Amino acid sequence: MRGVTSILIRNARVVPLGDGERGVDRPVDIAVEQGVVTAVGTGLDRPDGVDEVDAGGRWVIPGLWDQHVHMAQWTLTSGRLDLAPAKSPEQALRLVAERVAEYPDLPVIGWGHRSGIWDRDVTVSELDAVTGDTAVVLISGDGHHAWLNTIALMHLAMPVRDSVVREAEWFAAYPRLASLVGTDGTSPEAYRRTLDFAAAKGIVGFTDFEFGSGPMDWVERWAGCDVLRVRAATYDQHLDDVIALGLRTGDTLPGCDDRATMGPLKIISDGSLNTRTAWCCEPYGDAHRLEYPAGQPNLSGDELRALLGKAHAGGLEVATHAIGDAAVAEALASYAATGARGSIEHAQLANRADIRRMAELGIRASVQPAHLLDDRDLTEKIWGERSERCFAFRWMLDDGVELALGSDAPVSPLDPWLAIAAAVHRSDDERDPWHGEQALTTREALAASVDGQPTVAPGSRGDLVLLDHDPLLRDHDQQDTAALGQALRGMGSALTLVAGSVVHTAW
Repeated sequence: MRGVTSILIRNARVVPLGDGERGVDRPVDIAVEQGVVTAVGTGLDRPDGVDEVDAGGRWVIPGLWDQHVHMAQWTLTSGRLDLAPAKSPEQALRLVAERVAEYPDLPVIGWGHRSGIWDRDVTVSELDAVTGDTAVVLISGDGHHAWLNTIALMHLAMPVRDSVVREAEWFAAYPRLASLVGTDGTSPEAYRRTLDFAAAKGIVGFTDFEFGSGPMDWVERWAGCDVLRVRAATYDQHLDDVIALGLRTGDTLPGCDDRATMGPLKIISDGSLNTRTAWCCEPYGDAHRLEYPAGQPNLSGDELRALLGKAHAGGLEVATHAIGDAAVAEALASYAATGARGSIEHAQLANRADIRRMAELGIRASVQPAHLLDDRDLTEKIWGERSERCFAFRWMLDDGVELALGSDAPVSPLDPWLAIAAAVHRSDDERDPWHGEQALTTREALAASVDGQPTVAPGSRGDLVLLDHDPLLRDHDQQDTAALGQALRGMGSALTLVAGSVVHTAW
């Protein structure tokens, strides 16, 4: 629950993140009053009744944000069968069979397999053969399809078939998982543990894009989960309700304080790389296997523009999921036609001209750098030379696009330092950086992670993080991005403040 919102921090080193900002060469004091930074300097007086913390020379940065999270799914992930190690359908089936044998009376919810690298499609019948009467739902690592057995299909009221469930049909079915597993692991207590975990990473806020969810879900859980800032997105099925309530992007949610606000409308305009459903200008490298050789849009251009126009008229920003280059181009055309504001989520494959168009329109690129670690090999296999246009963070920054980093948890872990490290080094193994020409500097990656608060100064939000080490790693060789990445992945918060309240401390 919300505590003291005024605090005095002594002996902290301000990290310069803004363009041309030099920072402070010596430790200073930082006063936060009623949730806002009011003074930065030496020898500040402590008002009566205000707590004081000695930073001991630690480094202070604005609080970190994760701009793309599916919070319920991330909260649930710890109790799911981890299928990330499965390199083939046979390995996945073996892991499932072992879980069913161990807990035959419990449904199995799996997460994390990457079928895009498997050499064949899977069937419901082969899953039935190893699961018997136990309901099994195996969710792909990108969240865009699920491999269910017949028992699970019937329980979730979906037509029985011998293939996986994809895209819109799966998104609609996902909320019904709670009826299968009973207690769905997303109680206020479970959420609170997740939020505490995030605070320990230095996260002060996030945008929640949970499928089938809406902002009123956060209203209901806020009393027990008022730890971090949250922007609660909505999907089109709740859009009319949100508009009827008069909620606009940035408005405080009913019954909450100003840390819980209305987010954007989320639109999923195309699919994913793993399922070959991301909509591209050219066919996939294995197009002979596909019903749609270049992927396909989930919405027609008219449908997309109608949704953007409706949200814009209702005062909502729009977050448009677009992974393929054709989807990015269509989304930008729709923003231009409607005047809507907001972001392209993912923008995984983009043409340089469209990146420049993004800058001209003032549309943010909400990107998830850790995805490039998982998608590197598959991208080279099925997009080939187009990989030079993937995760094009340097182009985006150089062309004037506002970057906002996130995780897409649980597709990648809820860890801003992993995202920052991936943006800087673009590799997590012994290989050289993947298209290192698109890498960011540590300063640039951090600046894209603080929700537009690149400095700690009077007037900035009292969302602060104290770090044991300089996050700019100025004592490191800046050309050795492998060492930079390793150091960044080891970062964590010594103290996290949200609106002047301590939400995490490591001492």
